[in-house]
Amino acid sequence: MDNNNFEQTLQEGKLYRYVNSLIVAHLRDNNLTQAASAVASATMTPINVEAPPNTLLELVAKGLAVEKDETGRGLSSSTLFDSSASIPTTYGSIPAPRVVSVDFSATHDTKGSSKSFPKHETKHVSEHKNVARCARFSPDGRFFASGSSDNSIKLFEVGKVKQMLLPEGKDGPVRPVIRTFYDHLQPVNDVDFHPQNTILISGAKDHTIKFFDFSKTSAKRASRVIQDTHNVRSVSFHPSGDFLLAGTDHHVPHLYDVSTFQCYLSANVQEIGVNSAINQVRYSCTGGMYVTASKDGAIRIWDGVTSNVVRSILGAHGSAEATSAHFTKDQRYVLSCGKDSSVKLWEVGTGRLVKHYLGATHTQLRCQAIFNDTEEFVLCIDEPSNEIVIWDSLSAEKVARWPSNHVGAPRWLEHSPTESAFVSCGTDRSIRFWKETP
Repeated sequence: MDNNNFEQTLQEGKLYRYVNSLIVAHLRDNNLTQAASAVASATMTPINVEAPPNTLLELVAKGLAVEKDETGRGLSSSTLFDSSASIPTTYGSIPAPRVVSVDFSATHDTKGSSKSFPKHETKHVSEHKNVARCARFSPDGRFFASGSSDNSIKLFEVGKVKQMLLPEGKDGPVRPVIRTFYDHLQPVNDVDFHPQNTILISGAKDHTIKFFDFSKTSAKRASRVIQDTHNVRSVSFHPSGDFLLAGTDHHVPHLYDVSTFQCYLSANVQEIGVNSAINQVRYSCTGGMYVTASKDGAIRIWDGVTSNVVRSILGAHGSAEATSAHFTKDQRYVLSCGKDSSVKLWEVGTGRLVKHYLGATHTQLRCQAIFNDTEEFVLCIDEPSNEIVIWDSLSAEKVARWPSNHVGAPRWLEHSPTESAFVSCGTDRSIRFWKETP
C-alpha cells in the first residue's frame, strides 16, 4: 500500500470512529440507552464517549442545507410526489427560531420568578360549517391547516392572515384561506405537514389518512390515500418525511412507510390493554422517539427505531383520558394534558413528574396543552369560563387568563413553531389567529 492510500485509510478510519462516537453519544443523551449500547457494542465505541450536545444534529442540519442548495427541493422518493408541481421556492426553509433555554431540571425555587406573557391581538379569520376540531402549523411557520366535523380541511397562508390584522387597505378584504380540501366522508381528527414538501396529511373518522398536494391550486381531492382499519385520531410525520405514525382506536400506533404504505406494528406491547385508544401521537424532533396519549390515562414513550415501549407512565392522568402529549425541543421532557383538568411535565429518562400546571378545567373536550415557540410558557383551555390559561413553564405559576373570544370553549390550541403566534379552533366553528402585539 502506497503512502497516499495508507493516509486515506487512516483518515477514513478516524472519520468512521468520529461518526460512531457521535451516534452513540446522541442516542445515550436522548435516553435511548438500549440503542446506544447496541451501537457501541457493534462499533467498539465506549458507551461513555464524550461529545458536545447536539453535535450530530447540527452537522446533519448543515449537510441538509448544503444538499438543498445543490439539488433543490424534493424527496428522493420521486414516485410519491409530482416533481413538476410548482412548489414555493422557500417552503421548508425554517427560519432561525427565537431560542430561549428553559432548564426544567433546575432545583432552585422558581416561585415568584414568573415571566409576563406578552399581550396578543386576535382576529376571526374563517369558519367551517361545523365544529373546528384541530389545527397544525407547517414546520416553517408559513402555513397552518384546520380540520373540521364538516369533513373539510382549510389551508391558511400566515402572511395573508397577518394582513387581516392591519387596517383594511384599498385592495379590499384579504382572503387568508388559499385551499379547501373536500375528500373525507367523516370528521377530520388531525392534520400534519410534510417536513420538506408541500404535502398535507389528514386523519379522520372514516379510517383514512389522506395526502393533499397544496402546491397545486386546483387540487380539491387527495392525491393518495391510506386505508386504515380504525378511526384515525392522530397523525405525525417522521422528521425525515419517510414515515408517518397514526394514532387510532387501536391501542398500538400504526407506523407507515410513506413510499410503500406498508404498515408496521410493534409486537412487544402485551402490557397495553385493548381499551387504550390513542388520542394523540407525536414524534420527537429527531424521530428517535415518539409519544402517545391514550384513553386509559397513560403516557407511553416509544423507541423510534424498534417501536418498542421504553417508558410507560400509567395513570398519568388518573383514570381520566390523556388527551395530548408533546416532547420538549431537547427531548428530555414530555408535556401532557388530560381530562382530569391537569397539565403535567414528565422527565423522559425516569418518568418522574417535574411540573404540575393547575387552574384550568377541561373534562369534556379532547383539548391539548402546548408550549409557546420558546417553551417559556404553557397554554391550555378552561372550559367553564371559556378562557385560555397561560402558565410560566418553569415556575408553573399562572400568569394570564384571557377570554377566548369564541362562543363556547375552544377545543384546540396550536402554536407557531417560529414566532409568537397561535391558533384557536372552536365548537362555534370558527378559527381565530392570535399574534403578539408590537
